[in-house]
Parts: sequence; C-alpha cells; structure tokens
Amino acid sequence: MVVVGAGMAGVQTAVALREQGFTGTVTLIGAEPHQPYDRPPLSKAVLLGKAEGSAFDVDFEALGIELQLGREVLGVRSDAHLLDTVDGPVPYDVLVLATGAEPIRLPGTEGVPGVHLLRTLDDAERLRPVLARQHDIVVVGAGWIGAEFATAAREAGCAVTVVEAADRPLAGALPADVAAPMTSWYEDAGAVLRTHARVAGIEPGSVVLDDGSRLPADAVVVGIGARPATSWLTGSGIDLGAHGEVVADDRLRTSAPDVYAVGDCASFPSGRYGERLLVHHWDNALQGPRTVAANIIGETPGIYDPVPYFWSEQFGRFVQYAGHHTSADTVLWRGDPSGPAWTVCWLRERRLVALLAVGRPRDLAQGRRLIEAGTELDPELLGDPAKPLKAAVA
Repeated sequence: MVVVGAGMAGVQTAVALREQGFTGTVTLIGAEPHQPYDRPPLSKAVLLGKAEGSAFDVDFEALGIELQLGREVLGVRSDAHLLDTVDGPVPYDVLVLATGAEPIRLPGTEGVPGVHLLRTLDDAERLRPVLARQHDIVVVGAGWIGAEFATAAREAGCAVTVVEAADRPLAGALPADVAAPMTSWYEDAGAVLRTHARVAGIEPGSVVLDDGSRLPADAVVVGIGARPATSWLTGSGIDLGAHGEVVADDRLRTSAPDVYAVGDCASFPSGRYGERLLVHHWDNALQGPRTVAANIIGETPGIYDPVPYFWSEQFGRFVQYAGHHTSADTVLWRGDPSGPAWTVCWLRERRLVALLAVGRPRDLAQGRRLIEAGTELDPELLGDPAKPLKAAVA
C-alpha cells in the first residue's frame, strides 16, 4: 500500500488502513521534509508564535507505517503499478493519491521579494517574523485564507489592507446577500478592505492597483485560491477534471485500476446533491480516508457522500458552514446579520441542504444532522432564532 501526500488526507488514510485491519506494508510519501503536520493552526497559533508546529499526534512506527519524507513524486505508470519519484520508482499493489491542493500564485510575482503564500509550515515560519515586526501588510484576496491571515496580522499589530477584485468578501463561496454583512468585519477589526481592486504590479515597498493608486506594503500575502496539486499526473492516463482534480467515483476510485484519490486533490459524485463536488476543506480530508480504507480492504465497502463541512475563525467570529447551497429554492435567516450571532439556512422542497452559522455552533450541529436525515422542516419555525433548529421538524 502506497499513499502519496503526507497531509491530513494521506495520514488519515494510512491510519485508517491499520485501524480497519490492513496487515500489509503501508508507505506514506511526502514532498516536505517535515514530520507530517496539520494545516489549520498555520494561519493561527503557528503564525502568531503561540505554537512551534502542528505535527500530527500519530506514532507511525508503532502503526507500522513507513514514512518517506522529502520525496517528490513525478508520475504514475498505472499499467506497471509503479509510482515514479525523484529517488526512483516505487512499486505498489494499491496506490492512494492524497496530494492536496496548492495555492494559486499572483501572476508576475514569482520570486519577487516580500511576496508570500500561506500553505505550508515553511510559509508560516517565513511570515511569523513579518508579523512580529508589525509591518504594513497587503493581503490579496478576501476569501477564507485572506480573512484568517488578516485576522492574525491585526492581532499582531500590523496595519492591514485587503484588496479584492470582486465586489465583496468570499465572492466565490457565498451569495452576495450572505457575504455582505461580513464587509463590516474588516473595518471593525481595524483592517481596510478595498473591493473592485486588482493588483497591477508590486514594487519595493508598495502594491500598485489597476486604478493607479499605491498601497504601502512591507509584505504582500497572496490568498486568491487553490488548485488540486495534480500537475504531476499529466500523461498518467488517470482522468482529471475541469479544475485539474482527480476524477473519482462514489467509492473514491480513479479511472486507473488499484488507484484511489482522496481529499483536496479529488472530486466525487454526490447523490445527495446531484452533482460532482470538489471540496477543499479539512473535514473532507478527515472523512474520506475512512471510505478509502474500507473500499480497499473490501470487508465493509461504502459510498462516499458526506455533508461537506468547514469552519473559519476571523475577526473574533467563529464561522461554520455545512452542506452545499447551489440547488436551494428558499433562503431563511435566523437572527440579525448586523449582530454577533446569526445563521442562514438554505432549503430545497422544505428540506435543509446547507447552512452558514456565525457564532451559533448549536445551529450548525443540529443543522448538519437535519441535512443528513433529509427531514422536512417548517420554514416559519426554522426562521425563529429563539427556537432550536431541531424544533422546526415538521
């Protein structure tokens, strides 16, 4: 058994194989030299110097999992059951692709001093002294990672300007009316948010926008999205989708025999939502490996059709989302979006398909169960923030 990628999805796949009784050899290959680590703390505790790292609490030796770290993969020869690496080919009986996603770079900034990404432990360690010196920082992109980094930078005492090409934060993730209340969060935290703003160039000490204005910038952090880390699979014969992701089936099998894919690098068909989903979030990398392991071992094979879930901590707020809202026919609000706690519910035919909870973790927990159950709800009761979500069951 060979697992490529030593992030959450890869580590959890290796662990799940052992937990479910696999007794053969398990090899976990990672491109980074570091002991496998969790990513969410990078934009929080590690970045702010409150933690030195975020290594997984896994005893790989005790589990009989062989780690091969600092080993870059180059390709797959599925007909020969060989994984090509910089250190030579690795044979496999079954291969699991768990290489995750990589951040999209701002064009023209490759190698420019003072321009940073935040994806790896090395990225966080390079940025930590920047925050400690309380520099002027420009963040490009008001998505999830941009907001989280801006939050940490403000906590560190930096002057922060966030530039976003769209008309609002989280434009690619949430409808306009849902994202609109989040605009004020930046100002409340002392950060400047510039929407309809595109970067024309980066010069020493400043960022130049397409309207000619200049923003002071000792450092620039780019957070404009991520793409599946699958370029190394070009020519392998393994089917890739429109976003470059590995196209997996409902059991997370790829188009190649004995090759599975899990986590940020793979999409899967959702029977629940009637479309193929590509989910770049931690919970997907945690849940998918259990299905992969079960299907490899074959004793209790299962279909992968989760309710997607993620969370974000930004500007003193705990934001949680569950489900997938694009097919909804009704939107209901619970609470005042100008206040500290509120929830948005998306329904289809009176059944909850997604919700966004700001400072209302109980709504999220109950709503996630209601989505999984497909229970019909009473919209009037659902819209009353004084009543628990579960009380809306029709």
